[in-house]
Amino acid sequence: MRESTLFKHLTSSAIVTACCVLGLLYFGRDVLEPLALAVILSLVIAPLIRTLRRIGLGQVPATMLSVLMVGTCVVGLGIVLAFQLVAVTGDLPKYRAAIRTKVAAVREMTERPFARIEAEISAVQPQAQQSGTVSSRRGMSTVTVSPTQPLPVEIRQPRLTTRDSLTRLFAMAFGPLGEAGLVLVLLVFISLEHESLRDRLIRLAGQTEINRTIRTLGDAAQGVSRFFLSQFIVNLTFGTLIGLLLWLAGVPHAGLWGALSGMLRFVPYIGVMAAGAVIAVFVAAIDPGWQLALSCIALFVALELFVANVVEPKVYGHSSGLSPLAVIVSAVFWGAMWGPVGLLLSTPLTLCFVVAGRHVRGLEPVTILLGDAPNVSGAQRLYQRLLTADSDTIVRDAHAYLRRASFARYCDKVLLPGLALAGADMRAGRIDAGQMETMRAAMGRVAATLNPEGRTPARTRRRRDVSLLDANLGAYLRQMRETRQGRWQGSLDVPAHSVVLCAALAVERDELLAELLVSALRDANIDARSTLLGSADRPGPEKAELISTVILPYPVEDRLGDWLNAVTELRTHLPDALLATVKLPFDQSTVPQPAVEEHVDIVLRSFEEALAFVAPERAPRG
Repeated sequence: MRESTLFKHLTSSAIVTACCVLGLLYFGRDVLEPLALAVILSLVIAPLIRTLRRIGLGQVPATMLSVLMVGTCVVGLGIVLAFQLVAVTGDLPKYRAAIRTKVAAVREMTERPFARIEAEISAVQPQAQQSGTVSSRRGMSTVTVSPTQPLPVEIRQPRLTTRDSLTRLFAMAFGPLGEAGLVLVLLVFISLEHESLRDRLIRLAGQTEINRTIRTLGDAAQGVSRFFLSQFIVNLTFGTLIGLLLWLAGVPHAGLWGALSGMLRFVPYIGVMAAGAVIAVFVAAIDPGWQLALSCIALFVALELFVANVVEPKVYGHSSGLSPLAVIVSAVFWGAMWGPVGLLLSTPLTLCFVVAGRHVRGLEPVTILLGDAPNVSGAQRLYQRLLTADSDTIVRDAHAYLRRASFARYCDKVLLPGLALAGADMRAGRIDAGQMETMRAAMGRVAATLNPEGRTPARTRRRRDVSLLDANLGAYLRQMRETRQGRWQGSLDVPAHSVVLCAALAVERDELLAELLVSALRDANIDARSTLLGSADRPGPEKAELISTVILPYPVEDRLGDWLNAVTELRTHLPDALLATVKLPFDQSTVPQPAVEEHVDIVLRSFEEALAFVAPERAPRG
């Protein structure tokens, strides 16, 4: 991970530049709004233009046809919705009595608790205080009443003529229609000059930044196009289902409410709540009771929860590139800057900045803060959780990882690299003794929970386990296994050449690696067991034929002599067993590999390689 933090970018010049950009966005909204709309729409229809060009159309016909198709769909949908709204407005007088009844019922429900509280408070007030208050109020009223009342004056607006009505209507529609026309013109020219604009931006960035610029433009275009396509499909399906459910429930104008629900879902979070509120108010107005309204609200909420929590994460949860919090923050920011247009464009605009931050160092804080996932690897996350002794989060993340991968891969990709980071910081003096004890205790809980063979040992051995954990995590894990499965970690009445022995020197590093490797192999249904090199507590020579393979951790320089002596002893007592060692990619050992290869049969690079190496060896040898 690159060393880049937000504070490294918070210089005075960066703050001044950010303030200038914010001012430009706010005060230049009249120019930037249609331009941003046109750019986003050009990215949306770009796949359609490319599809038309593949079938033989030129750039100009493909662009004009694409804009015409999209414009026709938008205008047609707008006309249909306008007629539906007119029909709803005409039907509202039918439901006037129901509306009045519901409003009175709601008012009574909301006012009754407050009236009761006021009555109870008035009842406990002293009578004298109440009478004094009343007399003072009466005195004030007699003083303030004037003997002559002013004449009421009513101001009436002059009746509008047909010309005045048309003028006002044209003035109201000129703004949105004019902006829509400007966006349409910009969309056409941006789509026609798409290749030319990209070449100009690449030229503007300079020859040295050509690769980064091309990747930024490509990622932004692909991300926005994929996001809008996925969102369009999801919202269209959602609106169709809402309309169908309301039609089955007998709600009038169900198609209008379905279309409204699908359209408002393009506005992050706020849109779907507004659609639900409108539907709830309308259904409550048309039905004398509350059953239909509550049923429709329940259906709407259930469908929205299902789409938001099940469908969206699978369809475009990872294609947006933004975290859920970033979507809300961007909606608030762009809504404050550009109003409703900014609210609609908040997600694609922020997505463009997040994509640019992956390639432009100055925008990297935006990507870190608003991206869908922080730029932190699984190993770094594990190390951070170990520092805070957050073993519950580590276990939860591990179970999520193990649902799609093996324990051997989890060790290779997350667990062992995270422990290597801790070891590097410990050697550099960035971790004190207290933190190291906290990390060891957290790692012991994690390893005991993730062990595929069972849970922690009985409570009666807790005192001994804790003291052993404080001294050696690997020995603690081995003792756990021996407590559950016996002295030899399982029965010795097994077929010949069916046991894989993970041997280690009496140091914490080697014992921990051996115990984790045993867990990884046992997770794959391999009869793996651990032993301590140099220990006399082991099965007799008559049991040597049970072992097919012996795997040792790669030696470190200061224990190379002990490691070589142990290998010689293994060759003597287990002449038929294969001998392997595991040298992990992040291992800090300085022992040259050729000096090790001449004493073992193979040097493995990971736990997954060890798993693949011993799996074929489980079959009995002839």
